[in-house]
Amino acid sequence: MPVKILFLCVANSARSQMAEGLARDLFGGEAEIMSAGSRPTALNPTAVKVMDEAGIDISGQSSKSVDSLSASFLENLDAVITLCADEVCPVLPTPVKKLHWSFPDPAGVKGSDEEVLAAFRHVRDGIRNRLVEFGAKRALL
Repeated sequence: MPVKILFLCVANSARSQMAEGLARDLFGGEAEIMSAGSRPTALNPTAVKVMDEAGIDISGQSSKSVDSLSASFLENLDAVITLCADEVCPVLPTPVKKLHWSFPDPAGVKGSDEEVLAAFRHVRDGIRNRLVEFGAKRALL
């Protein structure tokens, strides 16, 4: 039975979307992965771009509300991982293992195109590193 992991942030546009794509790539069929947000917006095109650089296509993913997730997915979750930094992360009132990985929202970075890309890459790589550690501890990799 695959491990079920939910990634949460506020907008479900960058951090949780990248985490979803990275986890699917790293864990394959060993895990059932979803992401959602408390105030979803739209998939951030820069997130798509930096994930494409890493060889992972997330262009087919979409932002969704945590309230829209199916009861069947929420049942028997193994982990909920929040990725918020300064904003208030969504909370699920379930007796599931909850982890918090604080990453600044790269969508809020102002500057040149290269500075924005660097912020997205930094978050992408940080999430990947945490997922590798998580997978090793859970023997998913």
